[in-house]
Amino acid sequence: MISSLARLTVRAWAATLLAACALLPLVESTVWILQAALLLGVQAGVGAAARRVPLARPLTVAAQVVVTLMLLTLLFAREHAVAGLIPGPDALRFFGQLLEQGGQDVNRYAIPAPLSDGIRLMLVGGVLVIGLLVDVLAVTFRSAAPAGLPLLALYSVAAGLTDNGIEWLWFLLAAAGYLMLLLAEGRDRLSQWGRVFAGPPRGRSRETPGAPAPARFGHRIGAVALGIALVVPLALPAMDGGLLDPNGRGVGAGVGGGGTISAVNPLVSLRDSLNNDDDRAVFSVRTEMENTSDLYLRIVSLDDFDGTTWKPSKRAITQVPEGFPAPPGLGPDVEFSEVGTSVSVAKWYGQTWLPMPYPPSRVSVQGDWRYEPVGMTLVGDHGQSTRGLTYEVRSLDVRPTAEQLANAPEAPADLLREYTDLPDSLPSVVAETARDVTDGAKSDYDRAVMLQDWFTLSGDFQYDTDVEVGSGSQAIARFLENKRGFCVHYSFAMASMARSLGIPARIAVGFAPGTPQADGTVSVAMRDAHAWPELYFEGVGWTRFEPTPTRGSTPDYTVQDVEDNGPVDPARPSQAAPADPSAQPSQSTDCRADGSDPGSCESESPQAALPTDGDGPKWHVVLLWALAGLLVTALPLSPMLWRTRMRALRLGGRGRTEGDVAPRVLAAWEELTDTAWDHGIVPDESLTPRGAADRIVRTGGLEGEAAASVRRLAGAVEQVLYAPRPGPAVGLAQDVRRASGALRDSASRAGRLRAVLMPRSAVRVVWAMSDRWMSLRDRVVALRPDWHLPTRQRG
Repeated sequence: MISSLARLTVRAWAATLLAACALLPLVESTVWILQAALLLGVQAGVGAAARRVPLARPLTVAAQVVVTLMLLTLLFAREHAVAGLIPGPDALRFFGQLLEQGGQDVNRYAIPAPLSDGIRLMLVGGVLVIGLLVDVLAVTFRSAAPAGLPLLALYSVAAGLTDNGIEWLWFLLAAAGYLMLLLAEGRDRLSQWGRVFAGPPRGRSRETPGAPAPARFGHRIGAVALGIALVVPLALPAMDGGLLDPNGRGVGAGVGGGGTISAVNPLVSLRDSLNNDDDRAVFSVRTEMENTSDLYLRIVSLDDFDGTTWKPSKRAITQVPEGFPAPPGLGPDVEFSEVGTSVSVAKWYGQTWLPMPYPPSRVSVQGDWRYEPVGMTLVGDHGQSTRGLTYEVRSLDVRPTAEQLANAPEAPADLLREYTDLPDSLPSVVAETARDVTDGAKSDYDRAVMLQDWFTLSGDFQYDTDVEVGSGSQAIARFLENKRGFCVHYSFAMASMARSLGIPARIAVGFAPGTPQADGTVSVAMRDAHAWPELYFEGVGWTRFEPTPTRGSTPDYTVQDVEDNGPVDPARPSQAAPADPSAQPSQSTDCRADGSDPGSCESESPQAALPTDGDGPKWHVVLLWALAGLLVTALPLSPMLWRTRMRALRLGGRGRTEGDVAPRVLAAWEELTDTAWDHGIVPDESLTPRGAADRIVRTGGLEGEAAASVRRLAGAVEQVLYAPRPGPAVGLAQDVRRASGALRDSASRAGRLRAVLMPRSAVRVVWAMSDRWMSLRDRVVALRPDWHLPTRQRG
């Protein structure tokens, strides 16, 4: 027969494994969960054997720690261990190297990441550590409630790293494991102490009279309350930060939660991508653009600067139009042509925002995507990502001249106000440096070029990816002083300085031009991840600048003499070769690139909003939310609803024959004792009905007709239990209602409220489920006597 201690051990193992399932979306392969389950089972078995001996609790924990370390050594470092099993100094050093590699891989790869040895050690080892804590707390020290903390930590790590739309499933699994653990402990304690309830003893009674009520019911009430608390957050809307926020997570806007940006983070992942030794190809690009050095794949623009970091503003998204509106600010005098680009994405690269040349005019892509009009970007909906996609983009190759940029009129007031906003916390040295660098400039264009040249040529800046990104309002000031950094530093600094000069500016994040291949494609790798500033010039629109030394390509319109064939300054980014002017006339800048549908130009609200124009939530999403709302509403009210239903059944119309007297009397008595229990008078099975009635009258402070009603009910119960032929019972329901009303009147307001909303007698539901299980177990054993099912014997 399986002991209660063994059952608790199995439940602890299962609870840890269910919580560990939340880590499954983080990596491509799921083989690690099988390894973790096996090693976790061995770890739990060692603990069970040590407790069976029995060993002292500290020795039990020590034995589990030693065996866990040996198991990890056997799986990961047997070639470095003594006899392939005992970890020595070499094995410990190897573990350190694997963990360091795993940390690098976590920052390097998008979710789901490949299952490298380092990541596998972090996953399996982490699950074993959590499993050990759960086993020690719940089984060795017999305290299941605190074991929820390591389980919560395990779930929280996974929930904080991924957002794939089914987090509710992992949440339910983890919550189910914890509740299962709590119920197992509660059942074990109940088997030791028994429980007391009102009414006649039921057949095969397992209760021991005299046990204190709080000890009997506390764990069950706690489990119900915990279940309600765990389910309620499922229906609450998530409050996520913006894309590429300072914490490294970002959520695309739109119905279904969008998705997590895990591949390009301007504060952390850009540096890790640039330092990546495993420089795998991300995209294979084929384009009609003559000069591929201008082929920047833009993911998203960051236009909200709070003094600490740049991030995207929350904006409305809509359905993807067949033809995009013309980019904001582009006038009819600027030369441009439409080119096609085909992008094939690696299967391992999951990006929620679609990388595209800017400005796009048309996109052909499979999947569930939404369009953000202000940034002219596409964001995946309902977990849609770029992984393994091949898509076509038509974009405008805009070729302004230096003269057009220098003569650009002032930007519209609303745009100028939004894109030149700077926080008060920005150090004054930023604006002062910008004014010093651009002293003598005659136009915003001249100021922008002078800033770019200062960073790339005359300012003695050095490109260095080992520099920390930094945070806080002083980060840009420190960069201007130290003059060492990578693209994040340069783009952040130039955009901030441009805004201080009154030039609208924002940051673009994406990929710099890749490497041309022999077959005519361009290979874009992780090291090409990049950030650059975009400045706005009326009549041209958002215009790329390149302040990062030795990275990307310097735009033609910022070079004073592109025909100069003299020696190239190695500090300057590679210059783009001038493209031949288009033989076709410039296209109309009415909303669509092809000039059609000019009436579709509508202003986009800069505020966060749900999609409109029929792009609302899917019907199944609405249905799920409605069901979740009903569930959240019903769960807290379920004890009250159960009591209302039971009261109606017990006091309702029953048969009036002589054979129905006993069930009617006992049902009325059970309703009275339950009502007293709900008001704090715990039933005591050791008392006779008359003694129980006197206790209810005395404790409840009942007088007059209410006290007489309680004593009449007790007399009727004695007749049923002891008289050969019990007399007819009349007015039972009226007596119960009269006594119940008196109990309510004598209770405090809080007591009355608790009796209605959280009745103590609702624990009978748990008892009923337990009785049904025992009845089923007995029937199965009767059919197959050789089967051994769990009993309530203490281990």
